[in-house]
Amino acid sequence: MKLVATRALTVGAELAKPIYSSKGQILVQKDVVLTETFIKRLLDLGVTYVYIRDELSDDIVVHSPISEQLRIKSINSIKSAFLTYKTKTFKKEAVLLEHTNEEIASVVDMMITEIDQDDQVVSLMSDIFVSDNYLFNHSINVTIYAIVLAKALKRSNKEIRELGLGAMLHDIGKVFLPHELLKKKGKLTDKEFEVIKTHSELGFEFLRSFSTLPLMVSHCAYQHHERLDGSGYPRGIKGSEIHLYGKILAIVDVFDAVTSDRVYRDAMLPQEGLEILYAGSGTLFDPHMVKLFRESVAVYPNGVTVELSDKRTGLVVKQNKKLYNRPVVRVISENDQQINPYELDLAKHLDVTITAYKV
Repeated sequence: MKLVATRALTVGAELAKPIYSSKGQILVQKDVVLTETFIKRLLDLGVTYVYIRDELSDDIVVHSPISEQLRIKSINSIKSAFLTYKTKTFKKEAVLLEHTNEEIASVVDMMITEIDQDDQVVSLMSDIFVSDNYLFNHSINVTIYAIVLAKALKRSNKEIRELGLGAMLHDIGKVFLPHELLKKKGKLTDKEFEVIKTHSELGFEFLRSFSTLPLMVSHCAYQHHERLDGSGYPRGIKGSEIHLYGKILAIVDVFDAVTSDRVYRDAMLPQEGLEILYAGSGTLFDPHMVKLFRESVAVYPNGVTVELSDKRTGLVVKQNKKLYNRPVVRVISENDQQINPYELDLAKHLDVTITAYKV
């Protein structure tokens, strides 16, 4: 299957993967032949990329870090949890709130188990879900990335679980902010941005009120916008003052934010997201963690079309472990001329590099 930008779809293309709602309902079934109406619907739903069938890519396997069933369960759990947190009074309904925390912890445990059983590179572009709220999908994605990075850092199982729980709840403070502010399409005013920034402290104060949650879970909410050079918020702490979890979440939160669809812009591609992290490496983000994160995610996901430095064009077929910027590519054209396809392993041809996506 081949990854294609929705805006570049042509009438007659055939979907290779279904598109799900956050409730697990299939919005558009696989094998559907796209008409002009269907393509418009996908654009209206905010779907930036889809997988389509074509003869050159039918054997390409697209891999997801967690099962579709677990992602659906995770989104529904976090959605239910955030609604419960927002509407319930802590003193009167503490038992219900504690049960909600247990449900979130259970989902995190399932994520860790599935990721532990999988040694494939992580690519969330393989998951095409339409969520009615960016916040829910973002919480799931950040948790997956945080678990993967913590594993690469060889942290203990206890730390990975604690971080996973903190990652799932890192943005909980946003449920206490005005809904219209979170959904605003235009640029925020300085005053509005100051309101948005309060979500870190709101989340910290809320989460630390639970005696059954590890204290560092609340600090995940508190510190995920802090930066190494002290330019972050809410406290402007720097370097060693920032907890390990805060440094991890700073990286994965930014990466998912820029590679996800937002109300005011389309998603960036993974390589573009990583370039933002590298631009801030050593000043905003821990350089060792940025390097490990790059080694843990698919820079060029399976099924994406790329342009090579020698003007050849190809499809990414599979990944090379620890060399995810140098995958195996199926070359399909040379100098804009179609050819009989052949595979080129970029790990063995170091004189050739990928210069651009062609989606």
